[in-house]
Amino acid sequence: MTNEDDAPAGLWTQHSVEETQKIYADWADTYDQDVAKWGYATPGRIALALRLSGANPDKPTLDFGCGTGLSGLALKAAGFAQIDGTDISPEMLEKAEAHGIYQHLWLSEPGQMGHVKRGDYPIIVATGVISLGAAPPETLDMLLDVLPSGGHLAFSYNEATMSERSYTDKLDVAVLARDIELVFEEEGPHLPAKNMSSVVYILKRT
Repeated sequence: MTNEDDAPAGLWTQHSVEETQKIYADWADTYDQDVAKWGYATPGRIALALRLSGANPDKPTLDFGCGTGLSGLALKAAGFAQIDGTDISPEMLEKAEAHGIYQHLWLSEPGQMGHVKRGDYPIIVATGVISLGAAPPETLDMLLDVLPSGGHLAFSYNEATMSERSYTDKLDVAVLARDIELVFEEEGPHLPAKNMSSVVYILKRT
């Protein structure tokens, strides 16, 4: 899908659901190698941020938009033991399943949580998912809706997403809720080989 230097054309721009699914279907076979080449750092940063924020690694964890499983691998390396995953791309899910780290994996419908109810997952992770070119800003509301009291939601905004007001405004509104607290915020490396950074956030429902 990619050459030595380039990500898929227009990756960090607005897409329809169908366009997004095609991008990741076409990219699934080389995704892990490509992002490893670019030094993909955000999954490990999110897993560490969850531990620093007091998330209990023994609690059920949902890797929302798990892709090929790189986020799940980072969570497992950080000690998280009960990890389920979901994604809208069957091609990416096939790669995730091969890692053998998820207790349950399922194909999700765009913009829906499916069978997931509030309280099912005290920890929800969306690494690079709520972002320009992937899931829309309203995804943040959807994930917070199923986050239980005491639960942690971890996600990241890359540079392109940080420049898009619809995403930053959605976060600003979310943290105004009386029962939502921003407990972690840190900018750091995302794809170092491309000189790209991301901001990792942890929200907690009090």
